[in-house]
Amino acid sequence: MRAAARRGPVWLAAQLGASPSTIGRILARHQVPLLRDLDPVTGASLRATRHSHQRYERDQPGELVHVDVKKLGRIPDGGGWRLHGRAANTRDRRHGTGYDYIHVAIDDHSRLAYAEVLPDEQAATCAGFLTRAGAFLAQHGIRVQRVMTDNALAYRRSSAWAVALAGLGARPRFIRPHCPWTNGKAERFIRTLTSEWAYQQPWHSTGERAAALPGWLAHYNTERAHTALGGLPPASRLSPT
Repeated sequence: MRAAARRGPVWLAAQLGASPSTIGRILARHQVPLLRDLDPVTGASLRATRHSHQRYERDQPGELVHVDVKKLGRIPDGGGWRLHGRAANTRDRRHGTGYDYIHVAIDDHSRLAYAEVLPDEQAATCAGFLTRAGAFLAQHGIRVQRVMTDNALAYRRSSAWAVALAGLGARPRFIRPHCPWTNGKAERFIRTLTSEWAYQQPWHSTGERAAALPGWLAHYNTERAHTALGGLPPASRLSPT
């Protein structure tokens, strides 16, 4: 089940009626690699990993919100090679099918997450996403105070991004150059999102995949067991509003 689903001890324990600690000991005894050391699509072991040994968590929701973007290849109508096999892949390899850009925001304390499928990662698009992400978090009683991003020009030098931050009453915070793992909660959420939503099944079109995102996000925020939260979903850390 671990090899097929590539899920952690908390999820496996719920499926098998065992305790997460028991599942963890079994995986360790059989020297099963940690999920963070596996490719989220193929399940193959990564040759090298880079991550910070300094763990932290903000005390209150909204103190720090992590923002990032994941680029995904678009799916041709009727499905791509994952549905029909590589032999049936007749797409134009020179021009391809283009990309979707998955913009994500995740609250550091609660892990409440928001994501949208957008056509690019230009400054105006990023700013619009931040405004909508802030509104989503506000609906759950979270006031954004700081926003962490990488050092892309759309974040560091964009007036539209600065206006969006000001609209939320938030300040920017940038990762150390060439150290993407310092935005680790966004990186980890993207890995979960790609494995459990984007690559969870073969899709018949980009639109079908995008339509499934809101439902998956609702599951992630309100039902999915989160290891860092003691097996509870992100919504468990929010006060009723």
